[in-house]
Amino acid sequence: MARVKGAMATRKRRNKTLKLAKGYWGAKSKHFKMAKEAVMKSGNYAYISRKLKKRDFRRLWITRISAACKANGVNYSTFMNGLKKADVALNRKMLSEIAINDAAGFTALVEKAKAAL
Repeated sequence: MARVKGAMATRKRRNKTLKLAKGYWGAKSKHFKMAKEAVMKSGNYAYISRKLKKRDFRRLWITRISAACKANGVNYSTFMNGLKKADVALNRKMLSEIAINDAAGFTALVEKAKAAL
């Protein structure tokens, strides 16, 4: 059998990494060694940011709900406790959307939470 060299596979692997590094500044987009390091680091940042994104959105929703609660004369923790006791199963994302788009509906939820306490 003929001897097989790995040039094709190596070139494919390198080109795949260089394609991921496209748009990076300077030699990071041209030289394989530097591109490989930059792509690995950016992959780590992307992985971490996918986790942080969930935290950031939850913080945003809580801030919006809190602001709407204060406008209705109740604080966030009292409101959430009242909703739990009133058996209202709405997550923070939906509560935030209601607070932004339907002020009358949110006020009704606040009254329901106050009544349950």
